[in-house]
Amino acid sequence: MTDYYDQLETRDPAARERELIAKVAAQVAHAQSAAPAYSRLLANVDATAIDSAAAISKLPVTRKSELLALQSEAPPFGGFSAVSGSAISYIFASPGPIYEPGTRRSDFWRFARTLFAAGFRQGDMIQNCFSYHLTPAGAMVDSGAHALGCTVIPAGVGQAELQVQTIGDLKPTGYVGTPSFLKIILEKADEMGVDVTCMRKALVSGEALPGPLRSDFAARGIDVFQCYATADLGVIAYETEAREGLVVDEGIYLEIVRPGSGETVADGEVGEVVVTSLNPDYPLIRFATGDLSAILPGASPCGRSNRRIRGWLGRADQTAKIRGMFVHPEQVNRVIKRHPEIVRARLVVDWIDRSDSMKLQCETARDGTQLAAAISESIRDICKLRGEVEFVAVGSLPNDGKVIDDIRRYD
Repeated sequence: MTDYYDQLETRDPAARERELIAKVAAQVAHAQSAAPAYSRLLANVDATAIDSAAAISKLPVTRKSELLALQSEAPPFGGFSAVSGSAISYIFASPGPIYEPGTRRSDFWRFARTLFAAGFRQGDMIQNCFSYHLTPAGAMVDSGAHALGCTVIPAGVGQAELQVQTIGDLKPTGYVGTPSFLKIILEKADEMGVDVTCMRKALVSGEALPGPLRSDFAARGIDVFQCYATADLGVIAYETEAREGLVVDEGIYLEIVRPGSGETVADGEVGEVVVTSLNPDYPLIRFATGDLSAILPGASPCGRSNRRIRGWLGRADQTAKIRGMFVHPEQVNRVIKRHPEIVRARLVVDWIDRSDSMKLQCETARDGTQLAAAISESIRDICKLRGEVEFVAVGSLPNDGKVIDDIRRYD
């Protein structure tokens, strides 16, 4: 047994970056020829010119909301799938509804690496308690577990008594699902007097894992790891024994961008997670997850050399309805772009004197009445609303990824 799933995990970081950039370029060329949606969206892109992170950052961002509209025009996948017919083994449905494909490719969602990092090995039996109803979650785990050589009990969600009985009878070595449902199962086992100490490891996702709950699991002898995955992209990042952030999966190219834009932010700064999938069957290019995170500086003590993210830090969609008008992060970014004196800014929305108010707080080394008036005019022009301007010191705004901060309280 080795400490790592494969040699990709310990590559020289510079070599990895070069190889990933080349793979993104190849994926763009593939998507242009095989996925009708990208034939249109990337029509003016020269894939051979993609030779740097900066070049990738200039590619258009695809948002989930766009999938919804395009899928209604070109069902079922809006032209984003590069395969069709018998190559499609599953069609899943997420709220919207938005449809996602699953194909016959082994470990389609790249869960084997994540399960390995959580301690699962060939021959392990897994109680898979992710949902199998419309969502891909259950199938995502199954695909990776089978690639790893594990046996799966497709338990799904609910029926806690039957879950406990099954664990007591079959003695699975581990659990995969949400942390809250693992807690329910363990408490039900206590109530029923069933020994479930066969489960010594768990991989959880889909919700927060508070420290006290992790400690409760550890006290029962269960070593719990987390991962971050989405229905569209599969695994994005996973926890290792170092327990310091989440290591980025080797099968994707990840960027952190300023919400409402495609511009990458500096390492450590909170922004939106944007992912390019290297899966040739479903080649999502610069797909915006809508989730906030940040690159964690430094290398992981576990020895894996890929970048790490801090985990889920909130949602990037900060659209606010102000005086009957929707204001989007993209509009705020357009205001910022007009004025190079602004280093960083956030629009603070409040409820004052029974009325909506908005103020653009601007980090700038230069201020003055004339600049404030020009920014105010840009706000009116772009957002179609009046807003105040407040100058603040460079570096004083919180590093939380917020472009629009809605602090309204109506009580």
